[in-house]
Amino acid sequence: MLNVERGGSAYGARLITDQPIRNGEVIYTITGHRVVHTATYQTVQIGIDTHIEELGVLAYMNHSCQPNTIIDTKNLTVVAIRDIMPNEELSFFYPSTEWEMDRPFICLCGASQCVRLVAGARYLSIDTLERYFINEHIRDLAVEALDKARIAPDAVVRQSVGVERSTHA
Repeated sequence: MLNVERGGSAYGARLITDQPIRNGEVIYTITGHRVVHTATYQTVQIGIDTHIEELGVLAYMNHSCQPNTIIDTKNLTVVAIRDIMPNEELSFFYPSTEWEMDRPFICLCGASQCVRLVAGARYLSIDTLERYFINEHIRDLAVEALDKARIAPDAVVRQSVGVERSTHA
């Protein structure tokens, strides 16, 4: 069902399907992986500080800003988000799993709302992220970043005038 086509992509290789896939269908269940705590260009982030490697054919699944699948890191599945035709490349939105990419790159997907630089969800606006399925750990990291951004200016002002923020209720 899934085949690696070498030389069929600007990225060198791509993952294609030789069968039609329906919207909502689980295409692949991720098994046989190894959990690591450091991101590489060959890992998928599945938690705030947890990544998986040794992904088999999924290592050839490229990024798109108009993807046809999602990687659900909670259930460790790849799911079609629209009908997919035979011989079509399978792709997902890398920032849906990655907070900060080990190897950022210029996107060549050609989508009308392309993010251009794929560096991870950390570098995208909330408005951009809202257009996509985003895994829970990415949502949690985005909320944490927003909370820090809201607190930081206030903390700087308080420190500059010598007022410490109380931690007592």
